[in-house]
Amino acid sequence: MAAPMLLRGTPHLRLRFAARFLAPPRFTFCSASASEPSQPEEKLSSADKITATLLTVKEPPKYHRWDDPDYRKWKDKEEEILRDIEPILFLTKEILHSDRYMDGERLTAEDERAVVERLLAYHPHSEDKIGCGLDSIMVDRHPQFRHSRCLFVVRTDGGWIDFSYQKCLRAYIRDKYPSHAERFIKEHFKRGSG
Repeated sequence: MAAPMLLRGTPHLRLRFAARFLAPPRFTFCSASASEPSQPEEKLSSADKITATLLTVKEPPKYHRWDDPDYRKWKDKEEEILRDIEPILFLTKEILHSDRYMDGERLTAEDERAVVERLLAYHPHSEDKIGCGLDSIMVDRHPQFRHSRCLFVVRTDGGWIDFSYQKCLRAYIRDKYPSHAERFIKEHFKRGSG
């Protein structure tokens, strides 16, 4: 109790006290020898040992080098595929996840044409999905997974069936980029090759 009373009268002592005892411990992040802690290990607290271990770099991480021709070739192809599918992917996500369309609403002629030409045409079972004929494309809640929206083919007989835009994109990528498709799908699609 006496120490706080003494500190009350001298502002410079209060600052020194606060700086010394209330400040968080300082750790050296850079040193001449990154693999050696600056203090002997027996003097380090457990928190200091953990920090020293986390900051110690024994071997640099192994990253692909940009000058590796195979890696550069892959990255170039990956960028090409992304540029190719980006417009239809953006449009599809906008259709499904914005207020642009209400549940059960038919797509505009322009959006419908893009979805049919860039997605549905590549679906592995597009003929079965279209069935007796394509009347329109609509967006609605998935019949089993009510929290998610998906695209539906509305047939000329009045029936309708959902289709996966991701299956369409995977089939498109496999068709157009066969040597890079599986790696791209594995890295960029949640459900893999399904």
